[in-house]
Amino acid sequence: MNSPAASPGRRIWTAGTLTYTLAGVVSLFLWLLAGDFAWMMKERAITPVAQIMLRSFESPDWLVGLLVGSIPAGIGMILGPVVSVCSDRHRGRWGRRIPYLFIPTPFVALAMFGLAVTPALGEWLHQALGEHSPGLMGTRILVFTFFWTAFEIGSIIVNTLFIALINDVVPKQVIGRFFALFRAVSLIAGILFNFFLMGKAQAHTIEIFGVLGLFYGIGFTLMCLKVKEGEYPPPEPVERVSRKGKRLEPLVRYLRECFTHRYYLCFFLAFTLGMIANAPVNAFSIFHARSVGMSDDLYGKCLALSYVISLILTYPLGSLADRFHPIRVGLWATIIYAGVTLAGFVLPNEGNVFFVTFLLHTVISGIYLTGTASLAPRLLPQAKFAQFASAASLVTAGCVMVLPPMLGTFIQVMGHQYRYAFLLGFLISAGSAGAYVLLLRGFYRHGGDANYEPPIPEAENEGLNR
Repeated sequence: MNSPAASPGRRIWTAGTLTYTLAGVVSLFLWLLAGDFAWMMKERAITPVAQIMLRSFESPDWLVGLLVGSIPAGIGMILGPVVSVCSDRHRGRWGRRIPYLFIPTPFVALAMFGLAVTPALGEWLHQALGEHSPGLMGTRILVFTFFWTAFEIGSIIVNTLFIALINDVVPKQVIGRFFALFRAVSLIAGILFNFFLMGKAQAHTIEIFGVLGLFYGIGFTLMCLKVKEGEYPPPEPVERVSRKGKRLEPLVRYLRECFTHRYYLCFFLAFTLGMIANAPVNAFSIFHARSVGMSDDLYGKCLALSYVISLILTYPLGSLADRFHPIRVGLWATIIYAGVTLAGFVLPNEGNVFFVTFLLHTVISGIYLTGTASLAPRLLPQAKFAQFASAASLVTAGCVMVLPPMLGTFIQVMGHQYRYAFLLGFLISAGSAGAYVLLLRGFYRHGGDANYEPPIPEAENEGLNR
């Protein structure tokens, strides 16, 4: 998608060796957003529909949480860094990202078809095993686990590198506005699924899995075929060590490069705390709403209203991030969110108060997600973007694995007083704001708005860099 040379006087945009005219930027945006829509329809639908299917198998709650939550996070912590480093170093005629996005796509679609026919396959397996069968529920869960694991492996590869592709091909001058549209597509996909399909998921699980698998396979494949990458400089040579340490060399290099530089540690801390700050309120919002007498219908309308507000704000927020930098948007969003959650904790625990604070919580969370969507592409090293992005995801995934049970235990100890979820949100967001201040200071040290250059980690382990 390298646009033809622009005529004199026409504005051009560049991303590495790629050059775009206005028509080229529009075409690039359309194809990436088309792929994003197919991707987001899958992401929005898969977890709730999978939970409904598992519930129909009479699966215990702990197994549902293990399959849908913990296992994907665990696979991501192992697979994400490996795929990221391999992609950063890959050079080929199709680029360094497209091959890793294109190859898993049909397998993800096939896994979704497999999930669609899981009930029938589970029943066939139960009959085939005869007296050796663990029972109909057991065989269905075995079949589900097989296809679900295959689905998650492919999805994790795609999820890890899709943002890296965007970072490589979208011009930095407009990347904030692109991520605003990216966020808008996500919200639209969520609205469409919840409005049209969620109510039918119980009775039409098979059809939803099958149709969305086909839609994702076609839509994402077309994007991979239409979006073109530029040329990249050769990767830096890999240092060889003694045979004894050879097997651990990639892991040691990954950890040394990602986690021994103070500036990137501040980035990981700000990024992670900002991403999980809304988790305490989200985890218990429906229970909090019921505890103050709010009906599920009013709760749903409050959530839908927040989505509409977030959708309206997406493009202005993207423009704001392009103009003032996402690091500043993130700082102010976390400060405002800290104020909202503190108010949610100290104000009277009543229905009207919860409606307003929950609405503000959701909208400010959306502002943070939209305003900081381009933070990693603006701050991380271009040559090793996927590697550093995977390191940030690694830290976040670790927190996501341990945070829910800790939150549940805390709320239980506090006698199910759900307003304490706002207190936890305040503490995490205040920590995130502090991390953003440190990150902003590091940003100025490395050139600031006019001359920023991401620091390159030293090849040798020299302790924490400044």
